[in-house]
Amino acid sequence: MTVSSVARRPIDPDLFVGGDPDAALRGARCPTCGTVTFPFQNGCPRCGATAMASVELPREGTLWSYTVQSFAPKRPFVCVEPFEPFGVGYIDLGDVIVESRLTVADAGAMRIDMPMRLTHIVNHVDDDSTEVVTFAFEPIGEEE
Repeated sequence: MTVSSVARRPIDPDLFVGGDPDAALRGARCPTCGTVTFPFQNGCPRCGATAMASVELPREGTLWSYTVQSFAPKRPFVCVEPFEPFGVGYIDLGDVIVESRLTVADAGAMRIDMPMRLTHIVNHVDDDSTEVVTFAFEPIGEEE
């Protein structure tokens, strides 16, 4: 096993348990009504409670819906040139549905209810060569 010496950082440490992009996603659960949100937020959008508890979200779910982004996003998003289309989907994690980048950019290779697993991808590379990583979901099961 090779250990990479490339510097990397999460695009937003608050997205991940412990700020580690190799960890699970960090959501919030309302202790009053049970609503789960992602990303973490301090207030409940359902009942208005303000004591949300941090929760580790499941690493696996199912593809709820998807599309392929075939044009470059507008600023302030960082876009690596040349632009390559990428998959975007909603992943049902049980208590919450998460919008996410997908590792697949071929709409014909995806289907609703496809099993998916959390991973991370390089979003962009900073001027100092630090890889800025974010979360994504990849197919699991028969596609492996």
